[in-house]
Amino acid sequence: MNNRNRILYIVLFIVGLVAPAVIYPIFLMKALCFALFASAFNLLLGYTGLLSFGHAMFLGTAGYICGHAVKVLGFPTELGILAGVAASALLGYLVGALAIRRQGIYFAMITLAFSQMLYFIYLQVPFTGGEDGLQAIPRQTFLGLVNLDDDNAMYYFTYAIVVFGFWVIYRTIHSPFGQVLKAIRENEARALSLGYDVDKYKLLAFVLSCALSGLAGATKALVFKFETLTDVHWSMSGEAVLMTLLGGMGTILGPTVGAFIVVTLQNYLASLEGWVTVITGVIFVLCVLVFRRGVVGEIAARIK
Repeated sequence: MNNRNRILYIVLFIVGLVAPAVIYPIFLMKALCFALFASAFNLLLGYTGLLSFGHAMFLGTAGYICGHAVKVLGFPTELGILAGVAASALLGYLVGALAIRRQGIYFAMITLAFSQMLYFIYLQVPFTGGEDGLQAIPRQTFLGLVNLDDDNAMYYFTYAIVVFGFWVIYRTIHSPFGQVLKAIRENEARALSLGYDVDKYKLLAFVLSCALSGLAGATKALVFKFETLTDVHWSMSGEAVLMTLLGGMGTILGPTVGAFIVVTLQNYLASLEGWVTVITGVIFVLCVLVFRRGVVGEIAARIK
């Protein structure tokens, strides 16, 4: 990491610490959860070259498992989140073991099919609450010391989780494992000819991305105290694609910027109801035409 990037990350970290003083904490927590979700998706698409159209199932699965574990089984907050992450990682392994056998659009369609199948399962099983969702999820305390029912305390808890998730992604990308993933993205046949077990690397990347998506989903369920089918629907996977491409695919901060743009539009244009989707779509089209590498990608290209 060069000095310029180090300073940038320090400044962003400090901004995150003081942000609740000027911006509504619930809005910030929602944006942070989606930023982690989009960044986890970007690890798969931007650095491995795998387009998943079913990533919402990992976000929603962790939310349901975490919410059920905390509300019904009486798990403490930390174990509830771990249960959600473990469920998403296990589901990711099962789906990935089948999906990575195919490439391109076939991989995308397999993940979409699994996601839709899981959506209808969650619609029917009792513990999810069906169309009503899982309501009144308690926040409890962190390590029995910090009362997470307070929005400011919950914000810093969420912020710490998201920063940890970003650190894992950053370390993965800049590790030998991450370099192999980039090689697979650029030329899978060449990586295979060099002796790398391509399917093994892709499966590991898929499971890691699913686990991080689950971390975002479990945290989001605690933030809003409920979990619904919206987080499992295919349109949520579409939002992850939108955030990633809008901010800059294959960049560290791109998905975060994209997530904040989309969440801000959804929040401040909510009074327009259905027009929010239209306006978001128009902005996406304009960004793709004008900023083909995404907002962060174009800025980085101009700074160099």
